[in-house]
Amino acid sequence: MKRNVVAVFLLLALSAAGAVRTAPVKRQRTPQEVVNEHLDALNKCDYARLMALYPPEVHLFLPGGQVVKGREQVAEIYRQTVKPFKDGGACGLKFEAQTTFTVEGTVNVQWRASADFLAAPYLGADAYVTKGGMMWAQVTTWNRAEIRVKP
Repeated sequence: MKRNVVAVFLLLALSAAGAVRTAPVKRQRTPQEVVNEHLDALNKCDYARLMALYPPEVHLFLPGGQVVKGREQVAEIYRQTVKPFKDGGACGLKFEAQTTFTVEGTVNVQWRASADFLAAPYLGADAYVTKGGMMWAQVTTWNRAEIRVKP
């Protein structure tokens, strides 16, 4: 009983410190499977599946030279991403790979995002750097402000 109380206290303390906020890591078998899982989870707005791809040292390279470092900071990006489109997220968009080219553990993808509410599909490209079944870095052209919606 005492052991369980200590375990619960430790878990609460770690949660309060921010150490336990994201889903556990789930490794994929190949670089392409990492990207497939990312796109499927993104299309389903599945925060836990998205975060399960990232190790603690992940880096996101965003337009404008912004770099997001670490799993906790990436988690904040994806907490916003999984919101409905009308609330500033990406839910409701369907992301599809158009062209894929792999160099060692880096999968380069030209993609298309579409939805009934868009004036035109949104085109972009990402480089997903994978290692050991996880996504260690992502370089993206994603810029939500560039998406045109129907009036």
